[in-house]
Amino acid sequence: MARARSRQLKWWEQQLERFAASRAGGWFFVEVGHRVDPFLLKLTKGRFSVAVGQPVLLLTVKGAKSGVPRDTPLLFAVDGENLVVVASKAGSPSHPAWYHNVKANPTVDIVAPRGRSGRYVGYEAEGEERARLWEEVNDLYAGYDVYQGRAGERRIPVMVFSRV
Repeated sequence: MARARSRQLKWWEQQLERFAASRAGGWFFVEVGHRVDPFLLKLTKGRFSVAVGQPVLLLTVKGAKSGVPRDTPLLFAVDGENLVVVASKAGSPSHPAWYHNVKANPTVDIVAPRGRSGRYVGYEAEGEERARLWEEVNDLYAGYDVYQGRAGERRIPVMVFSRV
């Protein structure tokens, strides 16, 4: 289902979004961007990512089983003082590993632009909050609706991070 957007996208943003919502684009951002972005985001304090023109943060969370810190670049939205991310995994039928890690270890470190870097605590939005945030993140990137269709029975989680 297509949604009305509150902002107009530039031509190149439309093309990037169309590519990212495709299976090939989803693969690129999950497999390639995931490996390149941690370096770029740390180096530029969150100002540069392979997802040019999009707000991307670097989430560092301890592994649920290993306890080893894991870095994951994610598109994010801002909700007041909170940061909001979507556990889409490009529409895979399973949740991404970082989602399970945050559920087990909710205190995380985030590198993000505009003074938003720091320690945060994450939780999964539910009910009215999730519905409202789902609309907001789809305004940021309409591909989430495509991913939800691709995910089948899995309801894609919306995660909220509040500064500690």
